[in-house]
Amino acid sequence: MATDVPKPVEWIGSSKADLKMFPATVRGVVGFALYQAQVGLKHRDAKPLRGLGANLLEVVSRYDGDTYRAVYTVRFKAAVYVLHAFQKKAKRGIATPKQEIDLVRRRLRAAEQHYSENYGGG
Repeated sequence: MATDVPKPVEWIGSSKADLKMFPATVRGVVGFALYQAQVGLKHRDAKPLRGLGANLLEVVSRYDGDTYRAVYTVRFKAAVYVLHAFQKKAKRGIATPKQEIDLVRRRLRAAEQHYSENYGGG
């Protein structure tokens, strides 16, 4: 259900700085996906991150032969958390590399802690 008042976006770790390094076209796609999440919608390119639950979404954008990914969660009622933004380097398969998944898990725990401290949990 869409809302008129966007939720705030919270950035975990280096996700904001990493996103700023992406090409402008990719930043635009990710930015629009995040805006849609803020107002309760889902971007057409946002897909659940396999193995980590439906409320953890990944936007994949390709530009000039490279693949860029941004991972965010909408599991919290009062905010959208951006957990990771990275350029996929592996040439084999489409799966997200294990070290990236592990980083997302650590940052999700950090987001849970931040949410509890700043938004009263829930």
